[in-house]
Amino acid sequence: MPTAAMIVIGDEILSGRTQDVNVQVLAQALGARGITLAEVRVIPDDVATIVRTVNELRGQMDNVFTSGGIGPTHDDITADCIAQAFDVGISIRDDARAILATNYADPENDLTDARLRMARIPDGATLIDNPISKAPGFTIGNVHVMAGVPKIFAAMVESIIPTLTGGAPMLSDEVRIEKGEGTLAAPLGEIAARHPQVSIGSYPRAVDGRFVVNVVARSTDADLLATVMAELRQLA
Repeated sequence: MPTAAMIVIGDEILSGRTQDVNVQVLAQALGARGITLAEVRVIPDDVATIVRTVNELRGQMDNVFTSGGIGPTHDDITADCIAQAFDVGISIRDDARAILATNYADPENDLTDARLRMARIPDGATLIDNPISKAPGFTIGNVHVMAGVPKIFAAMVESIIPTLTGGAPMLSDEVRIEKGEGTLAAPLGEIAARHPQVSIGSYPRAVDGRFVVNVVARSTDADLLATVMAELRQLA
């Protein structure tokens, strides 16, 4: 399967002030497209860190997605960092400005210098549609740069996913087993060893004072997944 990485950019995430919800949205969309989200990194609003991380991951993955840092304020530095990572120029693009203008009743006066920062696009990039606030994301090479606001991020994911080359969709199923994880460890290990092409994860929790485990199996092969699920249900 094609691989992907996500870079979550923002001091507010690392400080705990803001909780990220975008990883789940992207992971589910990529899985349905047959693309594996192989790695997620959360990094600060720091130029050197962003440039280094983007360059490292774009050389390792088929796709890299970033969230955060493309708004109108001084700390929205992602677009500039991407341009630096690719060693290209960046400027206000006419097509991005025209799209952004449609979000304002009086664009001649409402498109301030701050807002026009959202129309600065690295040279050679293509735009990612943003039907929510109009300010576009962009793709350059195999890097897709998107907003951090969850509603806008989700809309951009919906825009970009159909353009990506995927593999067989990842299928998943699960069973709840009312036993402790220690009891299940050995038989789960045996099932996993027999079916290395299926990813099996166990997720324990307490329910009404009892330990239960949700066991999740994932595979691109529907028949193999069904075989594993039948074995897992025998443990319940």
